[in-house]
Amino acid sequence: MAYDLELIGVEKVYDNGTLAVRNFDLQVEKGEFISFVGPSGCGKTTTLRMIAGFESITSGEVRIRGERINELPAERRPTSTIFQNYALFPHMTVRQNIEYGLAVKGLPAAARHEKADSIMSKLELLDVAERRHEGLSGGQRQRIALARGLVVEPDILLLDEPLGSLDANLRKSIQNELKLLQRNLGITFVFVTHAQSEALVLSDRVIVMNRGEVEQISGPYELYTRPETSFVAQFIGRNTNIPGRLRGRDGGQAVVDTAYGALKGHLNDGSLGEGAEIIAVVPSEAIDVHPLTADRNALAEQYRGNVIEGLVETADVVGHTVSYVIRLPDGREVMVESHTEKYREAFEAGSSQVYLSWLPNEATVIAAA
Repeated sequence: MAYDLELIGVEKVYDNGTLAVRNFDLQVEKGEFISFVGPSGCGKTTTLRMIAGFESITSGEVRIRGERINELPAERRPTSTIFQNYALFPHMTVRQNIEYGLAVKGLPAAARHEKADSIMSKLELLDVAERRHEGLSGGQRQRIALARGLVVEPDILLLDEPLGSLDANLRKSIQNELKLLQRNLGITFVFVTHAQSEALVLSDRVIVMNRGEVEQISGPYELYTRPETSFVAQFIGRNTNIPGRLRGRDGGQAVVDTAYGALKGHLNDGSLGEGAEIIAVVPSEAIDVHPLTADRNALAEQYRGNVIEGLVETADVVGHTVSYVIRLPDGREVMVESHTEKYREAFEAGSSQVYLSWLPNEATVIAAA
């Protein structure tokens, strides 16, 4: 069975020799929600534009449901694209904006109205159908853009930072609507965003790109808890990255020598040999903080040796979340975040010496860059 979307060795090199995307392979099942994340200039938007037909492909193939579409112009591809600025026509009503793609396809007026009414009903736009979009809220304009993209019944909906201009509360609300809509319609979504939290919440799989190359393709939980490269470990989440060398294995866990002694974690790459330079990646949520009065030997037994000392530099409480920045003996800073209920007796900034600990399976040992 053909994939809904497939990229085979796709590359993009601009006329000046700049390599934007290198040897990109991807297979997307029907109905998946796929997100691209990465720093500016990493190639994520260029990849989306190549799928949409707005950017030529230097080499490789793009296929939709088994059909090569490299040479198809954008208007003939079974895709719709929604941009950050929505690209709505100011002289048209909401209905006319939504029906525009159907009119271009030559659909009769009655059929256009029926399809538009159906999608506007789903997105709660019927009450503004005859208005122009000036004066409408950001959320309403975003839903109009979604409706215009969905009404033509594309095989794939491409979304380029569509929530980027919304305020935080509205953005969260639209995220929920977007995921629910995608599940109900069963359409494949390909989503580009700078907000990694957005990608982790919405996606079935997340593609992390850096300098034109794919660093990792994983489900959100796996991406967050099991980074595969040092770039992903630094880019996703708030991790503490501890360098060291692989000493060996103990009970299925890697043992690594670090500046803080021997530590243990889950080894991602079984091909790494003893003495290999590694990074132990520890998510901030996995770290427990204890007062220096705690029994270190008991902690070492409980956490299988993963105990180090530090000094609380800053302590901030926002709502129900407490955040600590803790400085280790060599100057490295560790970020710890948790619910305030976990640390009812707050540690004071600048004076609290503490132990940090984590379970071996919550740390990931990867090759150093």
